[in-house]
Amino acid sequence: MEAQGVMAERHHVTSSGREDAPALLFVHGFGCDQSVWRDVAPPLARDFRCLLFDTMGAGRSDPSGWDPQRYSGLDAYAADLLAICAELDLRDVTVVAHSIGAMMAAQAAIREPERFRQLIWLAPSPYLLDDPADDYHGGFAADDLPEVLRSLDTNYLAWAEAMAPVVMGVPERPELGERLTGMFCRNDPAMAAALARTSFTTDCRPLLPRLSTPTLILQCHEDAMAPLEVGDYLHRHLPASTLVPLRATGHCPHLSAPAETVDVIRRHLAPAA
Repeated sequence: MEAQGVMAERHHVTSSGREDAPALLFVHGFGCDQSVWRDVAPPLARDFRCLLFDTMGAGRSDPSGWDPQRYSGLDAYAADLLAICAELDLRDVTVVAHSIGAMMAAQAAIREPERFRQLIWLAPSPYLLDDPADDYHGGFAADDLPEVLRSLDTNYLAWAEAMAPVVMGVPERPELGERLTGMFCRNDPAMAAALARTSFTTDCRPLLPRLSTPTLILQCHEDAMAPLEVGDYLHRHLPASTLVPLRATGHCPHLSAPAETVDVIRRHLAPAA
């Protein structure tokens, strides 16, 4: 069911489950759209109100809302998330967010902590680049950044086709890499490239001590985008966090291991549901 309202229409907000049930708001990661949750949201909708949306530039979001300057950082994405919550009068919300979507949710929860009950992060990373000065291993060498940015600027589609299987990280299941590639390439190249640039250049580590919302970190093995050290770093620096290692490998457990992902989310929500 599609939600009504200016922001709901702009971001193609859809809702399923009982209207009177606790709300779960799903935030997809870079290059994806709300369809990435198709194996996770329906089982949870039996007990929760599940709300999905497309971030600006993704899926069926309205491109007329795009402003390159405004969306040059994560602030605008966090503001959109809060505007959707306000328009739909969502309170005591649990946000389920993947990858860079987790950092959008972090900024939103810091701005309006009273609106959120908890955050559930899948394969999050506060910074993708290594920082030897802080003994931080983000997964990508800083020296690689200029080449990544050149690839984004010159041919986003070629970059996306090469990068999607790396992000997926499950080479024994090539169909998943192909599915992610399809999502990467469906999005508007200019808008997607802008978010990719933001994802690689934004350091969200200074935000972590300011986040008081209880946060569940779901950490995968063999994740090229968020190595095991990143999960440990987040757990150490977040005031109220729980770290749960998954059996899943790669960067997208909601695609490669939806049953495990649903089980962990459900167990974490069970005491308060």
